[in-house]
Amino acid sequence: MINIRDEQGSGAVVTTALVIIALLLTGALLTWVAAVHAAMTAASAADLAALAGADTARGLRPGDPCGVAGELANANKAQLESCLVEADGQTVMVTAKVPIASQIMGFEIYAAKATARAGAPPLDQP
Repeated sequence: MINIRDEQGSGAVVTTALVIIALLLTGALLTWVAAVHAAMTAASAADLAALAGADTARGLRPGDPCGVAGELANANKAQLESCLVEADGQTVMVTAKVPIASQIMGFEIYAAKATARAGAPPLDQP
């Protein structure tokens, strides 16, 4: 037979374990949310930078295509990792990255990267 006096304090151990598990799950969830947010930010920044670079390469706005793409990536909280104006002179391919947790902890744990390509529309479209 179990004596109730032998079980005193076991509730504190179980409660502590549950709190630790809840904190670990919350940390994992917040890390996942930060990674998804960084991936979406990188994708948006790469798309917009490629479009702006392509417009510049086609002569629709003044400047260097990669310089304009870099400015737009920075304005969208991303870093331009690479920029390539393709041989046709009208198509630009860029890669943007968004580091995770670099502002909080001072170092980069992970960086979400996205690549986008933009150019002139097809000639058969009105």
